[in-house]
Amino acid sequence: MHMNEESKKREIFGKASLHQRVIACIVFLSIGLFFGVMLLAAKGKIDLELFLLPCGFKQRYGLPCPTCGITTSILAFAEGRVFESFYIQPAGGLACVMLLAAAILSLITVVFGRYLCFARRFLGEVKVRYVIIVVLIIIACGWMVTLSRALAAKG
Repeated sequence: MHMNEESKKREIFGKASLHQRVIACIVFLSIGLFFGVMLLAAKGKIDLELFLLPCGFKQRYGLPCPTCGITTSILAFAEGRVFESFYIQPAGGLACVMLLAAAILSLITVVFGRYLCFARRFLGEVKVRYVIIVVLIIIACGWMVTLSRALAAKG
């Protein structure tokens, strides 16, 4: 392997094209808007119940659904109660941390015109089905925690 190819593999940040910077800007603004809306909802300025339907799983079986508590977890995270967010629903807290990391990386790309080479290689090599499997495992683990709390409260 030539020295030039080896140095490219070791680069931490690569130069972002205009297209990548525009996409990063859209990602950053979308995540910022999402957390902004959640913060307004947590402060009582927006009523999320107008947009969210009641949980049919919980109504039918009397137990929390696999994603039960994620909205509450996100609201806690938006208010800055990070540890409480993970306590309420671990999958919701983890999703918020991942969104926050994506927002920070997007902001770096927009402002400095640099992107994290590792992220690009990682996203290029990882198959979508593996990402879906990991997300499902995280949701299942969060559901086990929420379900065990609900069953302990009933009994």
